[in-house]
Amino acid sequence: MKKVLSLVLALAMLLTMSSFAVAETGVFTGVGDSNIGGAGSIEVAVTVDENGAVTNVEVTKNGDTPGISDPAVEQIPALIVEMQSANVDAVSGATYTSDAIMAATLDAVTKAGLDAAAWSEKKEKVVVKGEDVELEADVVIVGAGGAGLAAAVQANQNGSSVIVLEKMGKVGGNTILAGGALNAVNDRSEQALAYNDSVEWHFTQTMNGGDNQGDPVLVHTLVSQAYEGVAWLMDLGMEFQDETTGLFTVTGGLWPRAHKPVMPLGQGFFATYMNYIDNHDNVDVMLNTKANELLVDDNGRVCGVVATGETGNTVTVKAGKGVIMATGGFAGSVELRSAFNTQWADLGATIKTTNHAGATGDGIKMMQKLGADFVQMGNIQLLPLGDPQTGSLAGNIEHDVETRIFVNKEGNRFVNEGGRRDDMTNALFAQTDATMWIVMDSDTYPTGDELNNFGETANQLVEAGRAFKADTLEELAALINVPADNLVAAVAEFNRHAEGGDLAGTPDEFGRTLYKTPIDNGPFYAAARVPTVHHTMGGVRINQYAQVINENGQIIPGLYAAGEVTGGIHGANRLGGNALTDTVVFGRIAGDSASQGK
Repeated sequence: MKKVLSLVLALAMLLTMSSFAVAETGVFTGVGDSNIGGAGSIEVAVTVDENGAVTNVEVTKNGDTPGISDPAVEQIPALIVEMQSANVDAVSGATYTSDAIMAATLDAVTKAGLDAAAWSEKKEKVVVKGEDVELEADVVIVGAGGAGLAAAVQANQNGSSVIVLEKMGKVGGNTILAGGALNAVNDRSEQALAYNDSVEWHFTQTMNGGDNQGDPVLVHTLVSQAYEGVAWLMDLGMEFQDETTGLFTVTGGLWPRAHKPVMPLGQGFFATYMNYIDNHDNVDVMLNTKANELLVDDNGRVCGVVATGETGNTVTVKAGKGVIMATGGFAGSVELRSAFNTQWADLGATIKTTNHAGATGDGIKMMQKLGADFVQMGNIQLLPLGDPQTGSLAGNIEHDVETRIFVNKEGNRFVNEGGRRDDMTNALFAQTDATMWIVMDSDTYPTGDELNNFGETANQLVEAGRAFKADTLEELAALINVPADNLVAAVAEFNRHAEGGDLAGTPDEFGRTLYKTPIDNGPFYAAARVPTVHHTMGGVRINQYAQVINENGQIIPGLYAAGEVTGGIHGANRLGGNALTDTVVFGRIAGDSASQGK
């Protein structure tokens, strides 16, 4: 009986041990897909020890868009190791990449012989609420996007202590997702003369492009201080491509005056700003800290911010000189954009956005409580350049306006590709499935390994199925399922104008006048695009000193604003390339004004 019992116990122990057994130990490779990078966009190397525990997760291949995917790549692997699960909380603003890393990890641990069901269970990190915190600084800034960090650097350069509050887990806002184009005219440069450009022409185009709804004082401030902002960035160490080759026309920019940073997307701005912040005292950025309320003293002056910290604790920051609101727009809020929309048929959830997850109008709600005035809130910009799956700008193969065309599903051109953004988007909505193809040749992709404006190579996009490549236009037409005769004819007509001759400077049937080279150098590329919500031009009213104005036309003491949270600059339609100019120019002005306690 004892022998039988011992045998039963031994078998039980063996079965128990086998349920935890690991088929192998070592490093296992897993693959995960995302809507950003397509099939197999993420690969991970997962290390499993002899106890069946995952000790390391490393992303070894990242086919997703740099900047967009970086926070997930930085945070998700460590969280997976900590929680011992491939189902953890995604990083806000980088959900697709987060999911792909988790899927790749699950693939790897399954190969290692671990329990796939157990590793698929959702595990959430328990956060213990910390102590409430009270801090002080000369200048408090809400929002660590382009305008907020420009303001932080300028205020600190003026000698002020600065605290920046950012609700997301990373700096960057919408600026880091942008193509990096920054409009600025140096009247004294050979390039301005070559392109027949000037600060006043930039002013005129900005005013006219916004249907003259922009405040002329604010617009003139924008364009007249734009190149000074570029020079300031370069003094801080930011690198731009040489003006002789780097100036280009961004979509909807109307003129070749956009400066292109060396780093893709908006990464160069934040590498520059954070390098300054990391190397200077009295300027700090607090991430995962959501501002909720503006404090006002007995004299009616804005004197601080109450926020919720990373652990749910209360963070109160007193401002000795002023508070700057740089919280961005509201294109990421279906509720707000639908409520304010007066221009488009529908801005509901079916229309995606280029914006990051934090663009939800928080700053607008906070300033409304103080009686701030808001202008042109119905002016909401859509772009015809959204990724069909995500709405983001990632995957856009174009480098500039001059070298590409748009064709619809019938293979025909349908709009002036060098025109206003609202005109192009309205025309796209009228096409079959509101979908178009960007078509271009290999002039800017000689090998296919060159980067687009978003840090992706043409070869990567083709491999992921997000773009198509063919040696001839007829073959390209077959790949994208459009009539070959129509596509060939559309390119031929474009080339007639691009090649000049007696057509030089003559608008084509759609009114296009911007050309550089014909589309005649195979292989040829195409990528699909759809309408996407991009920018909210309406916002809080400010003056040329970035001071916030109330509903009675009076300055709200101690309160400043810069960037997309403001209104009255861009009017009914923002010129492409003017948004980053806005963040630099008015971010610096806000930082300067607040540091002086104006």
